[in-house]
Amino acid sequence: QLQASGGGLVQAGGSLRLSCATSGFLFDDYAIGWFRQAPGKERVGISCITGSEGTKYYLASVKGRFTMSSDKAKSTVYLQMNNLKPEDTAVYYCAADWNHCAVVGTNVGRYDYWGQGTQVTVSS
Repeated sequence: QLQASGGGLVQAGGSLRLSCATSGFLFDDYAIGWFRQAPGKERVGISCITGSEGTKYYLASVKGRFTMSSDKAKSTVYLQMNNLKPEDTAVYYCAADWNHCAVVGTNVGRYDYWGQGTQVTVSS
């Protein structure tokens, strides 16, 4: 089970931190990813983490602005989003797959377990 939270309305240039509370997943054995879906667009992957492998970023437009991290003790992953832009407006999802990030990356079709999304709206 995964539950994303932390979305909201923020002005351009602002920051938000999303949280994804997980249960039933072992961080060292699963890929946990963040994804987003803007209105009328396909869902795309942002980043992925598997235990000690560290975070792998796949979405060029967020590099340097978004940071994914995990707290194994809390079974929670985070997405710190800084310098938000209107084009970051989307529903953000976290998802899990029993393969490692090195295998599934942020391929939407490879993830079996999805949480509900959290809306992020960035005003200009």
